[in-house]
Amino acid sequence: MEVIQKILPALAAISFAAFSGLIIRLSLSVVGQRWVRTYHHTMSYLLLPVVTFIIVKIISGNIALSLGMIGALSIVRFRNPVKNPFELVMFFVLLTIGIATGVSMKWGALLLFVVLVVIFFVFFLEKIFARYNRDLMSLSFDEGVNANLMVVSSTAELDGLERNKNCQQYFNSKVTGLHTYKLAFRQRNSLQRIY
Repeated sequence: MEVIQKILPALAAISFAAFSGLIIRLSLSVVGQRWVRTYHHTMSYLLLPVVTFIIVKIISGNIALSLGMIGALSIVRFRNPVKNPFELVMFFVLLTIGIATGVSMKWGALLLFVVLVVIFFVFFLEKIFARYNRDLMSLSFDEGVNANLMVVSSTAELDGLERNKNCQQYFNSKVTGLHTYKLAFRQRNSLQRIY
């Protein structure tokens, strides 16, 4: 019975850490971050807080073991390149949730709450801006978000199109004489207006 009383809080904390990672992954997917939908990201989001929690529990209270773990863990690092700074921030959030849960589940819950509020606040703020045909942020092709693309080719330069805020690329070929503009829009109605 005494063993069960010791194991239950640890199982609850491990479950909370995994649940936190899953909720963050699902929230990012809901707000349109398609890069997080892969198997590898899903498993990383589930396991990273749990592994960090276990490490914190193992090294807590033992200074020699904690110094040894720091040395051993400094060897391990992510080999795959991070595609954008936000992905790196999310990995840091997952690690911090694991650490915070290892200290106290209330700190992990607080961090989870703050992260979810920020994710959905920015998402709804972006929707409000879109309602008034404004963009809160610029669009990047490597973000993994849905984009409405338009490519315009012309034999003459189109006045003002190169300076348009949605113009991602402009190319003027000296050989063919073509002016090519690549534009990206978050909303389809913005594309229709330019068209």
